[in-house]
Amino acid sequence: MKNVLKALAIVCLMTSCETKTNAPAMDYHRAKSAINQSIDAWDKAWENKDVELSLKYYADSIDWTNAFGDRVRTKDELRALLENIFGLDFVMAGENNYGENEITFLSDSIATVRSLNIRKNQKWPNGSPMDDRHIHHLRVFKNIHGEWLIVNHLVGQAWQKNPQADTLAIED
Repeated sequence: MKNVLKALAIVCLMTSCETKTNAPAMDYHRAKSAINQSIDAWDKAWENKDVELSLKYYADSIDWTNAFGDRVRTKDELRALLENIFGLDFVMAGENNYGENEITFLSDSIATVRSLNIRKNQKWPNGSPMDDRHIHHLRVFKNIHGEWLIVNHLVGQAWQKNPQADTLAIED
């Protein structure tokens, strides 16, 4: 009987020592607002060729790839690349037409965001006009010390399909 009471006392002691902390509920509305604010800053920075504003919401260690295959892994490398890009008048010509951001939370600290920009009136390096560019952004945000920062950003581009080119490829 003494052994049963000892065992019961040990079990009670162990369960009473177990600390249960209720983490505060994730405020998804606030997180979405912070994420949208950072994307708005990127859009404004692009319009104004503001390198520092464009970098404001990036983590120091990132993985960033643009539609032309340029890839950088740090904020400093991204700074150098954007300084170059912002200096190319033909790249900066045109108007942006942004859609809504599609935010998906994978956890309380990780979110993915898909965005679309239809860029009109951009130019080729020789000054000739480009067709409208459908530029897709896939960003991964991480909550780092209470701040939602971009840790991965992939910029993709979809050109309008040319039915004639598809037909020629099939005939060859």
